[in-house]
Amino acid sequence: MMTMSETASSLPVSNRVSIPLEEIELHPIRARGAGGQNVNKVSSAIHLRFDIRSSSLPEDYQHRLLALKDKRISRDGVIVIKSQQYRTQERNRQAALERLQILIRSVFVSRSKRIPTRPGKAAKQKRLSDKSHRSKIKGLRSMVNLDRD
Repeated sequence: MMTMSETASSLPVSNRVSIPLEEIELHPIRARGAGGQNVNKVSSAIHLRFDIRSSSLPEDYQHRLLALKDKRISRDGVIVIKSQQYRTQERNRQAALERLQILIRSVFVSRSKRIPTRPGKAAKQKRLSDKSHRSKIKGLRSMVNLDRD
């Protein structure tokens, strides 16, 4: 879990890249669902908005983020994250920032290329022997010729 103090001025994405908090819009909103007596009085949920195109992220990060097929990224290139999991506004703020951080980091996770495997020699031999065995069983089901001369 990310620990962000109030004095932190940027959200770290990688060792070299961080996002200034001025580029991230955080708006408190009322959370939905059960909440007891404070449900209609306290705005504890957080609505995070981050404009990819006007951000200080490097070009390759921006292009990869915009190419993502993610419902949190609008057509205008704005990431919208709503956090209402926790009771306190500060904890929901941290959770929203963490989710933004995870989304941006996921763009640069390199996946290894899948190399299709082939069946081994023993597997081929077993498949062929099973086929011939099945063929013999089915051959025995044919009609028996009872022509006796």
